[in-house]
Amino acid sequence: MQLIRDFGRFIAWLPDIFSRPENWAMYYKETIRQMYDIGIGSLPIVFIISGFIGGVTAIQFSYQLEGTMIPPYYIGYIVRDIMLIEMAVTLTCIVLAGKVGSTMAAEIGGMRQKEHIDAMEIMGVNTSAYLVMPKLIASIVIIPVLVSVSALIGISGGYFAAVMVGGYSSVEFIRGLRSVFIPFNVTIMYIKAFVFAFIITSVACYQGYFVKGGSIELGEASTRAVVFGSILILVADLIIALILMS
Repeated sequence: MQLIRDFGRFIAWLPDIFSRPENWAMYYKETIRQMYDIGIGSLPIVFIISGFIGGVTAIQFSYQLEGTMIPPYYIGYIVRDIMLIEMAVTLTCIVLAGKVGSTMAAEIGGMRQKEHIDAMEIMGVNTSAYLVMPKLIASIVIIPVLVSVSALIGISGGYFAAVMVGGYSSVEFIRGLRSVFIPFNVTIMYIKAFVFAFIITSVACYQGYFVKGGSIELGEASTRAVVFGSILILVADLIIALILMS
């Protein structure tokens, strides 16, 4: 029942987020700040995770190729497509749900507990729009960029693992990268990135905005932001795959 109530309140809250800004300059500055925090702050972990995932994918597929009649260049083909369609976007966004989502929930929840939000509302500020819209815009702009970086680093990690460690030639791997390329796979990646960015931000901000109680409840709200965000990303991933790839 609590989930149903939360879902109903979330849907009723969305129109407040997309209200017309009272001060465009103030919203612009906050959006730029959020873009910097989300983008620059997340680059190191995206680099590390994507590089290792690409390398592991190449090594595992290389293991599967042993003793088969599959051409060696398929390893580049598989690494490219699995990074574009699934790993780069889904894994990156799940990691961002933990890093960015928990931060947003804690930031807004702390403002709620310290009554900063109440003070802003007394001054006539639409706190739902001011606190959430810049974060939402920043996420929708920056997270697809991070996903693009993740795909590039993942493919580079696969190249390093296959060529430098696995014994495959550079020509074979690059041939696989250029084989049977379907541009729509890139479109799928960006559709997922936009949807996941909305999920990460909206769920985290909702948990923080409506938090009640003290530090324990704030910690629980941050945890729920990560858990619910990750689960919804996986559900959305399945739905998008069924719609676009069936």
